Amino acid sequence: MVQNVKQIGPQRFRETFGRHYEQFEIGDVYEHRPGRTITETDNIWFTLLTMNTHPMHFDTQYAKASEFGKCIVCSPFTVALMVGMSVTDVSQKAIANLGWQDIKMTYPLFAGDTLTAESEVLAKRESAKRPGAGIVTVKTKGFNQDGTLVCEFTRVMLIAKDGHSVEERVGY
Repeated sequence: MVQNVKQIGPQRFRETFGRHYEQFEIGDVYEHRPGRTITETDNIWFTLLTMNTHPMHFDTQYAKASEFGKCIVCSPFTVALMVGMSVTDVSQKAIANLGWQDIKMTYPLFAGDTLTAESEVLAKRESAKRPGAGIVTVKTKGFNQDGTLVCEFTRVMLIAKDGHSVEERVGY
């Protein structure tokens, strides 16, 4: 169990987040909360900030003629939200993201949908090059408010071991 608070003095506590490499167990599933209700503005801003010019994300009249009948959430936004939701549980103590694999968009999200996510630990191993770290692989799944799987991907991270994280070096 991850501690979410540490005592730093008499009657003084500091909130903590994340797991060191040693705290990951293969098969554990972390439910990432809170969820996030996606607004039309979120979707349009993300789409335009990333220069995605596909009208399915911001042109209501165009989207009405599609099989969905309305604008869909930009899929990289869905992935970005799921990664963000998972940080506290799986990558708060990461040294680096090593990659994302097998990203699958399984069902569309729309403005007004609420996204939740969970990550399962698939593998872990000691780093061959960094004695103060290990490599952790998780599969993250995102669901809409009805429990429908909307996205999944595998993520590989280099995670600090206990006593080797940046926050420990700077006193966080």
